[in-house]
Order: sequence, then structure tokens, then C-alpha cells
Amino acid sequence: MNFSLKNYQKIVIKIGSSLLVEDGKIREKWLNHFAQDVANLHKENIEIIIVTSGAVALGRSVLFNNSQQKLTLAQKQACASVGQINLMSIYNKIFEKQNLTAAQILLTASDCNARNRYLNCQNTIKTLLKLKAIAIINENDSIAVDEIKIGDNDRLASRVAQMVEADLLLLFSDIDGLYDKNPKTNKNAKFISQVHKIDQTIENMAKGSQSKVGTGGMITKIQAAKMALNANCSTIITSGIEDYALKKLFNGDKKFTIFSHKILPKTEVKHLSKSKKNWLSGVVNAKAELIINQRAGETLKQKKVSLLAVGVIDLKGDFSKGDVVYIKNEKGQHIASGVVNYDKKDAEKILKKNSQEIKKILGKSSKPELVHLDNLFIIS
Repeated sequence: MNFSLKNYQKIVIKIGSSLLVEDGKIREKWLNHFAQDVANLHKENIEIIIVTSGAVALGRSVLFNNSQQKLTLAQKQACASVGQINLMSIYNKIFEKQNLTAAQILLTASDCNARNRYLNCQNTIKTLLKLKAIAIINENDSIAVDEIKIGDNDRLASRVAQMVEADLLLLFSDIDGLYDKNPKTNKNAKFISQVHKIDQTIENMAKGSQSKVGTGGMITKIQAAKMALNANCSTIITSGIEDYALKKLFNGDKKFTIFSHKILPKTEVKHLSKSKKNWLSGVVNAKAELIINQRAGETLKQKKVSLLAVGVIDLKGDFSKGDVVYIKNEKGQHIASGVVNYDKKDAEKILKKNSQEIKKILGKSSKPELVHLDNLFIIS
């Protein structure tokens, strides 16, 4: 398939551990060639943001002599602390050779999920782009625990793409794209070059990671592509293991899978700004869920209305007023995300209740919406 840069002016590139680290050391030759490719794009005024893996793998080689033993969370955090210094030192050295300024940003899911922190991150990255610096982003694994971490850099890269309103998310990996079956175990696996909608059939094609040093796999790449599509950002999955992989992709010399809308969806209705839409659409690991009945789910999808308490049948997890929650149907399917109007204590009192009943329970000034339309994003 031919590839053109014409439609892409802002690109987020994710580099997996399997590309960057080999036997506990950075593949410096590969990274030198990658930096050359980035510099060439930079000269064409294409904005580049890099999401990198590799800190834990590098730290493991120092602290555990590159042993493949299973690490505790505290040990992984220690590895990240040591490896991150080495990782950014090498990036800085190699990018300087190309007259590129490297900037480090460490994020967690909580940085991306809280609206004010999300906007602060967005402003920082956009300012770096204006100043012609290359933002190099990683999850803050030295402090992240399960409650605040994204867990893989595929989805982190997608979150960043939403944040900066990128045109393209490029996921470099050790596999050249999506197959209907695992190509490493099935000789008859069919390559999928284009995907316009990510449904259950596409998700079922994704299997676990084959990499020894990475935390993701094809499933996280599909999830990342789905998040990006919600923000009208295309995604490419391709192998980046060879030298000058970026240049070869842009010259049409590489195999890849592209996820893009066949026809761009209609602009979101005016109640939701593009910035807020992108923020809500990519919230990862929300702390709680609202379970809604079938009628409420159909109404949300068809009529673009607020989520009323009368349609909510159960709550999962703890939350406070103003938190972002997932909205799921009775089958467990994630159909929307939104900012909740009540804390859990009050929300429990008004489940399945209409507006008149709610006023009797919480007072005349109370509202029937658990999530208002202005703070609601429907998953496509």
C-alpha cells in the first residue's frame, strides 16, 4: 500500500522495547538512524512527538544483570528509576548530533485523566512543539502503581495523540501489522492492510505479546488505535526493527496496517468541544463504572442526551463528584465515558429514580442527570 505524508503534519511515534533494547543495551545504531529520519521530517515542518519504552529493560540489566526473573512492582519501579536516566542520556546524545533538542516528559494515567492536569500536559507539549523541541514521553514507571498507571506505551501514545490533536499515531513494533491469526504460529494467517472500524471481529484477531521485554501486545495496539479513531487520528502499526524504518515507511517500502475512518464522522455536536471530547474519549483505567439498562444505552446512542439516574441500575468502584467514570451496559460493554454529577453516596440513593423521586430524596435543587450531556462522550 502506498503511503503519503501530505495529510499528516503532527505525528506521535511509539517505540517499543523490543526495538530499542537488545540484551540489556540500547541499539544505538538503530536509534542513530531513527534520529536522522526524525530530523528529515523536522526539516519539512512535520511535528514529531515520541513515546518511548525501554527504561525498565535498561534498569533490569543494571540491577539484575539482565536476568529474566519475574520482578515485583517495587523492583520494576527501581529498574525504571535507573533505566530512565540511561535512556534519556542516550536520546539526548544522539538527537544532539542531528541538531534536535530532546525534552523529557513522564506521565501517569492520573495525569491524563484529571482534566486540569491533562490541560497542563497538553500546554507543555504544544509549547515544546512551538519551540521546535522533540518531546520524548514515557510512563512514570518509577512511581506508578496499578491505580494510576496506564500500563503500556501503546495506549499512552494514543492518549498523547488525542492530547495534542495529532493526525497520525505510528506504533513501531516487532511485527509488521495486523493478521487475522498469529502469523508466528499460523502459516495461513491473512494480513489485514486497512481497518475502517474496530469491532469485536478485529479485537478477536489480537493476541498477547511475543516480545520478551515489552509490556504490550497486539491487543493493546488495537485498543490504542480505537482510542485514536475516537479523536479522528489515524493509526499505523508496522515493524520498526530494521534500520531507517521511518524513512522506509514514508518512501512506501514497508508493509503496514492502517486504521482510519473511511469517511470522517460528522463533527461532534456543539455541546462538546474537540478538546473535551478528546480528553473524555481516551480516559484510561477510570476508577468507577455506572451500569445502565438496555433502554438507557439505546437512548444515549440514538438521541445524544444526558444520562439520567432512572436508567442506571448499578455502581462499581468508588468515586466523587467531578470524577470521570465509565458507562457500561449490562453485558459489560463500554459505551460511554463522562463526568459524574454526584459522589457515590448520593448516587446510590437515586439509582433507578425519576426526577420527582430524586427531589424528595436529595432536595428540590437536585438534578436527575448522573452525567450531563456536556460532559458525556459516546464510544463509537
